[in-house]
Parts: sequence; C-alpha cells; structure tokens
Amino acid sequence: MAKIIGGFAVSHTPTIAFAHDANKYDDPVWAPIFEGFRPVKEWLAREKPDVIFYVYNDHMTSFFEHYSHFASGLGEEYSPADEGGAAVALQAPDSVRDFLQRHLDLPARLPADETARAAFARRAIREVGGLLASEGYFSPQTKVGVDGAGNALRVDVTPGPRTLVGEVSLEFAGDLAEGEAKDAATDTGDDPRSARRAALRKAWALPVGEPFRSPAWEEAKAALLAAVGEEDYAAARIVENGAEVDPASARARLHVVLDSGPAFRFGELQVSGLVRYERKLVDRLAPFHAGDPYRRDQLLTLQSRLQSTPYFHSVMVTADPDETQHAALPVRVALVEARSKQIGLGLGYSTNSGARSEINYRNRDFLGSAWSLSSGLRLEEKRQSMFADLETQPDERGYRRTFGAHLETSDIQGLASTREVFGMARSRTQGRFETRLGLEWQRENTRTSGGTEQTDRALVLDWRWIRRAVDDSLNPRLGSVIELRLGGAAQSLLSDQNFLHSHLRFQRWWPLGERDTLALRGEAGLTAAESRSGIPQEYLFRAGGTQSVRGYAYQSLGVRSGSAVVGGRALAAGSLEYTHWFDATWGGALFVDAGDAADRWRDLRFVAGYGLGARWRTPAGPLALDLAYGEKTGSWQLHFSVAVAF
Repeated sequence: MAKIIGGFAVSHTPTIAFAHDANKYDDPVWAPIFEGFRPVKEWLAREKPDVIFYVYNDHMTSFFEHYSHFASGLGEEYSPADEGGAAVALQAPDSVRDFLQRHLDLPARLPADETARAAFARRAIREVGGLLASEGYFSPQTKVGVDGAGNALRVDVTPGPRTLVGEVSLEFAGDLAEGEAKDAATDTGDDPRSARRAALRKAWALPVGEPFRSPAWEEAKAALLAAVGEEDYAAARIVENGAEVDPASARARLHVVLDSGPAFRFGELQVSGLVRYERKLVDRLAPFHAGDPYRRDQLLTLQSRLQSTPYFHSVMVTADPDETQHAALPVRVALVEARSKQIGLGLGYSTNSGARSEINYRNRDFLGSAWSLSSGLRLEEKRQSMFADLETQPDERGYRRTFGAHLETSDIQGLASTREVFGMARSRTQGRFETRLGLEWQRENTRTSGGTEQTDRALVLDWRWIRRAVDDSLNPRLGSVIELRLGGAAQSLLSDQNFLHSHLRFQRWWPLGERDTLALRGEAGLTAAESRSGIPQEYLFRAGGTQSVRGYAYQSLGVRSGSAVVGGRALAAGSLEYTHWFDATWGGALFVDAGDAADRWRDLRFVAGYGLGARWRTPAGPLALDLAYGEKTGSWQLHFSVAVAF
C-alpha cells in the first residue's frame, strides 16, 4: 500500500521561474529564496520518493495563452510553460509570427553570459533573415535585447514590405521554340508549338502580383518542366533560371529558360523477363505503337495495365530520354513472372452469412495457354458455393473474356434455394472505370418454409458499370463509388419470364477535419415484369443486414411468402454514417439506416435502424462491429463485417 511521507509548498512560482531561467541564484534579492529550497532538495535526495503528487495553479500553464481547468499528469519530468517568463520572447506581426515560431530555434534557458548572448543574437538575426527571405521579406529588421525587468531576452522582428513578383520572363529553346520570333507579330494560333507556348505562359504558377516565396518559385519551375516533359519532349530541362530581387521596390523579376530538346516518338518495346508467356501479351496492352508521339502518361498506363494482370510479380517500364534516339525512343519493359499455380485457404466470419471456410486454386497458365483458371469452394453457415472460371489474356483494347460455371445453395430467412449458373462475359478496367457485359443462363430451385417449391430459368444479358474515384480504395475519406447494373430476359429465349432488371448503388465520403469522415450510401432497384414468378432471386431484391439496413437480420426485409421472406421487384435503401478516428487504428461510428424491399414501389414501407459501432483499420480495410436498433422489430442486432466500398 502507498504511504505519504511528506509534503512541501511554495507561492509565487511564476516569479521564481523567471529568476530561475535568468540564472539569478546569486542575486542579493533572490539568493535567500533559492537557499530556502536547499533543505527540500536534501530531503528529496535522502528519501527518494517513488511518486510526487504535484498540484499547481493555472499560472504555471501559459497563463496568457490558455486558462486551464484542473489538470493532472504523470511523467518522468515536468517543464512548465509559464505566463510570459520564457527565456526568449518573440515579438513579430501576426503575418509572420506563427511562421517564425514554428521554424526559429529559440533556447529554453537564457544564455549563461554576455558572450553566449552575443552569439545567440548573431544567430537569431541570421536565421530570421533567412527564414523571412524564403517568404518574400528581404529587408527585415531584427533586434535582440534584454526586457525591461532583465528576466528574458526579446527578439523584435519588423519584416518590412513583402516582395511581389513584378515581371516574369519565360523563354524556350529547342524544338518547342521553333517560330518563337514570330509570336508577337504574326501568331495566328494555327501553329501548335506557338499555341503550346502560350498555354504554358498562361499556366505559369507564380504570376505577376503574387508574393515571391521560395517554395512557390521552386514549385512553379517544377510544374513548368513537368508540363513540357509530359508530351513530346522527354528530354526537356531548365538551362537557366534566376530571380532578381530589388529590396527598395519590393519587386522580383523572374527569368526561366527551358530547352525542350527534340520532339520524341516511341520506338519498339524491349521486353525482358518472359518465360512462360508470349511477347504478344505485352504488345496487346501497350496504348501506343512505334512511331507515335511520346506521351509520359502512356508509359504509366502500360505499367498499370501490366501490374493489374495476374501474370507478373514485378513490372518496370522505363524510357531513357536519349536525344540521339528521339526519332524512335526504345521503351524497356522489365518483367518478373508470378508463380503460375497458387492454392489459398481462408477462414472468416460475418453476421450476414455466419462462419466461413474456403479453398481456392488458381492456375495462371492453364494447359500452357496463358489463360487463367480460377476455382474455389466456399462453405458458410447460410450459403455454400463452388465455381470455376477460365479467363483469357486481355486483348489490344484491354478486354478480358471469361467462361465459367457456378453452383450455390443457401437457406436464408426461410427461403432455401439451389442455383446453377453457366455464363460468359467480357470485362475491362480503365483507370477509375470498370465495365462488364455478360450472358448467363441459370436454373434456380426455391423452397419456402411453408412448403412452396418452384424452379425458375432465365437467360440474362447483363451489363455493369462501376466508377471508383476515392483517395484510398480500402480506407476512403474522400470520393465516391457508383455502380449501375442493367439486365433482362425474354420468354422467347430460354427464360420463364420477361423482365428488365435495374440496380443503382452509390457511396460518397467527405472528410471532416483531420480525422473524421461523413459517409452517405444509397441504393435503388427495380425489376420490371408482370410478376416476380419465374424470375431468379438474383434479379429480385431483399434488404437488411450489413451494408444494407442495420438493425435487421440479413435479407429479412422483402416480400412475405408464408413464414419466408422472398425477393421483391422494388428496393430503396440509404445510410448516413459519421466516423471519428481516435488514432491511426481505432475509431467509432454513429449511423442511421433506412430502407425496404417490396413487390411494387407503392408497397415500400421504409423502416429505420440506428446505432453505433467500432472501427479497426487493417491492411484489408476497416473491420466494423456495429450495434444497431431496429425500430420496426424493437430489437438490437449485432453486425460484423469489413467496411469497404462495394
């Protein structure tokens, strides 16, 4: 048990702190006070207490900056921020004060003697001048002296006028400068080089009238070089640049000379590292051909396309801008092939479908054809499935073709089903956009808990379009995802019912401050048909559960058929969620969901669910554990999932 062994107290601690920082131990006024602390120091050295419980008033926490409430803390040391008694006080206008406080190195204690003070003064004047020059202040006045009470040093800064850009001269050399002398008098805008020079001058990032700041000056030159080098001129370089500053007029004259070099055209691909796959796989993915004008973004596109295939472990696309090869610039593609065969095992759990185990097998060089075989078996509490897909290499336009079969059984909300699917599809991913056009035939046998059984068949032409524009695909804070799906079947083409299926899903994220995020999710669906009879459940709608309406069991919102819940032809649902991250790993969320599924739009009866949850960031995306209350049922539901964009 802890034991209190003593205590001591002192008044006027801020004033004593001033004297301590000013080294006034031998001052006739202060010496007796410091001598009074000697018995306390000796007692502490002798007793060596394990814990000191230190109670202080608000004066000892930066009185003029904060008015603190009662505070307590634990630590090895305690360094007070007192009420203006700092060793060195900085006085400067608000326009530069925060900047100087962030970057100026001020000592925590007064220099020991006059020699040290003089050295500090010289250093402070030099550092202030350099810092302010980077922000456009070239004639500052800095004074370093002792304050009136002799307790601290003062650094008084008058920044003077801020230098503005008074003139900008951008000159070009090389191929881009061809016809430059005619610009002023005879430029008609028909010459592409002339138009490009005009566009570059117009886009210059540090125009006349802007403050002349060193970071902005460097960024403007870098942006100019990047703009020239991204098209045609792979060897562009800045050969001359300067900034002439006139402190008297507070104006800067900027001068840049950029040599574009010759105009480059792509040459042949030089591919290395291929063992199992043929060269045509790389050629088909190239967005350019030999002889095309050089475009830097097309090199990045080729690298992205190769990396998105399952065939390569490592991809490096480079083009060395050698001016002697400008007519046919070789593009080097260095590849390391991925392992052709892979087996994966997995275990998981979600409140939607329960515990899960699965095994996957992938062969990226099936029968030596460079086609990719993907197959798997997944066993869940409420759903079991197996599949096999055979995917071709991408063609010249980036399209892949897939042929596959799928078998699934499920028992959810009193509806047991067995589904057999055979299909083919063509898909492509281009940057933010994904498209898929497929033709599937499926036969589904369903049985409700009330004993009703039926078999539905459909040959469906199905189209999907997805746009992903988020800052992070696994942990988004800004951006949106939109998915649109359209499909249909006809009784005259191996189907039991005529129908047209449409489904729209949307998610949007907004950052709030440095840590918080507001997310909006919505979806709407409609299957136009005379009745739902004869339509497989995949093309009907149910709601409830994670990523739908929380507070209700998975797929518990839909059309009642006896004691079972089956899919309807209409769906509408939405969610609003606010997430606060306490640190880089853990967060908390508040949310409200609403929605319903029915057989007709006018039969929709929106139900609400709301609650709170915990978030844990992982490499696979945030894990979400939510506790939600369903207003319709009056009960609580626990939801667990990986909270990633669809």
